[in-house]
Amino acid sequence: MKRAFKVVDVFTKTPLLGNPVAVVLDADGLDTKTMQAIAGWTNLSETTFLLPPQNPQADYQLRIFTPRHELPFAGHPTLGSAHAVLEVGRAAPRNGVVVQECGVGLVKLAVDGDGVNRTLSFAVPPAKLTPLNPAQIERLEGILGATVERKMTPMIVDMGVVWIVAQLSSAAKVRALRPDFARSVAFERSLGATGITVFGPHATGDAQIEVRSFACSQGVQEDPVCGSGNGSVAIFCQAHGLLPKRRSAYTATQGHCLGRSGRIAVHIAPDGQIAIGGQCVTTVDGILQN
Repeated sequence: MKRAFKVVDVFTKTPLLGNPVAVVLDADGLDTKTMQAIAGWTNLSETTFLLPPQNPQADYQLRIFTPRHELPFAGHPTLGSAHAVLEVGRAAPRNGVVVQECGVGLVKLAVDGDGVNRTLSFAVPPAKLTPLNPAQIERLEGILGATVERKMTPMIVDMGVVWIVAQLSSAAKVRALRPDFARSVAFERSLGATGITVFGPHATGDAQIEVRSFACSQGVQEDPVCGSGNGSVAIFCQAHGLLPKRRSAYTATQGHCLGRSGRIAVHIAPDGQIAIGGQCVTTVDGILQN
């Protein structure tokens, strides 16, 4: 059967500089085993499958797969899939919002602008925070090959996707990391985590932090530009009182070490709600035959 298929580059307006997500727009009739096989074949960090919504409040249902597992939620696949849905007219914003149904429930996406100038953002789901103990922090530092900021205790941030989050002293140190991927797999699995996300402050420029995300247990050594990873960093910063004073937004960069140039817009509402956003561009538009 032939199915409409797109690859969307997320957190960029320039093709090949963001994080690609494969989007199967006609997923009716595919079972879980076949979806997982397709996700393994594309071998991207995530592949998504568009289905009719089961909840009448949603515009569409989305299932999200890494090459190895299904996820209840993920950031850049949510944005890239919404871009694809809007591009083909499968949904239209209502009062500037489209609603995605996925494993964590309903996710609202704000739509600003149209076409190449469109920006999409999603509200970060509620999260459960669990500090790492000293032994776990030492193990994390051994995997990273670098010390973390212990005054800002590393945490497990569980918002459907589960990230181990830690701060380093600078963006330069984040970029210099060469993690032990094999040890990371065992560590992630021992904590029931999707992966490890680290960040550090930029000394200059218009972006405030540099982020890197490693999801070795999911078959993704490094995610080029990660929406849920950046959401978990924002939650971590909020919990530690690190969010910018007198500023309701900041910019993160990610992907430098993989030849990408992702830019993530993080907004914090007066009530504390965090939103993650960016631009998207379609890089592949075609047919998947299975």
